[in-house]
Amino acid sequence: MTALTVPLDGDALLAAVTEEMVKLHERYHHRAPVTAKTLLLGGEVLVCVLGGVYTDVEKTMIELQRTTIVQETRSAFQTAMQQRFISIVELLSGRVVLAFISNHHVGPDMEVEIFMLRPLADANSPGTG
Repeated sequence: MTALTVPLDGDALLAAVTEEMVKLHERYHHRAPVTAKTLLLGGEVLVCVLGGVYTDVEKTMIELQRTTIVQETRSAFQTAMQQRFISIVELLSGRVVLAFISNHHVGPDMEVEIFMLRPLADANSPGTG
């Protein structure tokens, strides 16, 4: 990630978040997701949707009816990684992440990273996050 002098917004923020989420996925799962897109909903909900996220090992486990193991492993990993995800979004957006929610789905193969951002009106208010 390149150093930023000002926080990003609009399409630049969405593109940067998508790029960083893909990089994290590629680094830790050793493959990029097939698709990736980030949306900002209502100015406060940043959502990154990754498609085609499962590794060959995970796909094999799913085929062998071991979906629960894949889900538990993915969930544990997301919990362990949440601060890295949050830090990236806070750096790129210049806003505090109030909550981070991560989930994945087997059919279709997708993952969703949701960041609840502190409202802009509260961005400089102490003690609101």
